[in-house]
Amino acid sequence: MKLGTPIAIGNTAKIFLHNNRIYKVFNDYLPETESFFESEKQKYAYSCGLPVPKIIDVTKIDGKQAIIMEFIKGRSIGNILSENMDQAEYYMNISVEIQQVIHKVEAYSIEHMAEKLSRQIESAYNLDNRHKSALIRRLNSMTFKSRLCHGDYHPYNLIMSDNNVTIIDWVDSSAGDIRADVYRTYLLLSHVSNELAEMYLRLYCEKSGLEKAEVLQWAPILAAARLSESVPSEDSKRLLDIINQSCPI
Repeated sequence: MKLGTPIAIGNTAKIFLHNNRIYKVFNDYLPETESFFESEKQKYAYSCGLPVPKIIDVTKIDGKQAIIMEFIKGRSIGNILSENMDQAEYYMNISVEIQQVIHKVEAYSIEHMAEKLSRQIESAYNLDNRHKSALIRRLNSMTFKSRLCHGDYHPYNLIMSDNNVTIIDWVDSSAGDIRADVYRTYLLLSHVSNELAEMYLRLYCEKSGLEKAEVLQWAPILAAARLSESVPSEDSKRLLDIINQSCPI
């Protein structure tokens, strides 16, 4: 099947626009269940009434796993922000308000956050066993209401069409603590801009009533989970510094 040139390339898949539909074609090294696993999470978010692209099919294309989904025409808030930094607070307000809508959903029928984070911490190759054990103990001591968490919430996963925003990329979603989800966003933003990260955290706390310290208690756990992703653009030393500062051994 000729899909043409990808419109985006991620760590796990290539994204194509073909016949007014999005085709997410996964890399060969991933488990055979990857496309089904991701599609079920996105279907769950869609079933909760959230603005999420509809899944059309889960299939194989030229032997590769693929998800076919609704195409949402628009631009990511990340791209818009990169050209309009003077409007950063306006767009960050929109992002926070949408994330809070996600966080209102009580979630039980998708992967639990604690299971996901434990698996990631255990697989972080450059983290020693003492830190892994300490971080998992800390994770297991956390108590929270189980809410829907996107797991990779940032401006490039928000597509703006006119005055509507659609949330994409649900593979990392889980049922867990909204404070952890907020810290994950803060961590991702701080890799690009400390100013944007601090603005985001301030706005989320102001709108939700959360204290900054409540969010930051998740710092070493989420930094360790991020290590396991082996993202080429991420600074592993930065993540290790966060872990050592918050969870010294």
